[in-house]
Amino acid sequence: MRTPFRYANSDVTTTSMRDFPTLSTARLHLREIAATDVPALFAIHSDDGAMRWFGTDPLLTLADAEKLVETFATWRTLPNPGTRWGIALAIGGPLIGTCGLFKWNRGWRSCTLGYELDRAAWGQGLMHEALSATLAWGFAHMALNRIEAQVHPENTASIKRLEALGFVREGLLRQAGFWRGEHRDLLQYGLLRSDHLASTKPATPTTTLCTP
Repeated sequence: MRTPFRYANSDVTTTSMRDFPTLSTARLHLREIAATDVPALFAIHSDDGAMRWFGTDPLLTLADAEKLVETFATWRTLPNPGTRWGIALAIGGPLIGTCGLFKWNRGWRSCTLGYELDRAAWGQGLMHEALSATLAWGFAHMALNRIEAQVHPENTASIKRLEALGFVREGLLRQAGFWRGEHRDLLQYGLLRSDHLASTKPATPTTTLCTP
């Protein structure tokens, strides 16, 4: 069952990305990542085991986390902007992960999905909930027809998560990634607008757009 979400900034359109699109679900608050999130972001990205398949080397210093916050912020200023949400519990507390849509090709109406979650939050369906809201927002407000994701063949948890969201395995990208000093094969997954509509057809509450 798809988790409905509320979209807080209803004036954002496919041509204007000035205001950050804050999203809310039953258990989560998806918001802009701020400088105050540096310690939590560092804790997540410095966890060597948890970040094994993320696609970059683990962070080593708080300064690295500060640069990552700046990187996510600059996505919004690109000609084809991306959005990276900080994931926090609706009841409050520090950042528990991030997710985002990037590499937006307006002409092709496609983009790429990325995400990571703090180890302590695993196994609760929280990332599925966050990504359900993110994907729905992307299809509704970026005029997307396709969202793709790449995942390491041994990252079984992420593979299950993508397939549960309706993504279809499309092939193997040989040595498409490079981190921890090694070239890595990646599985290519894709989710079409038609796939997403088909997977959300049951009569469940739909996305609600509202002002704060």
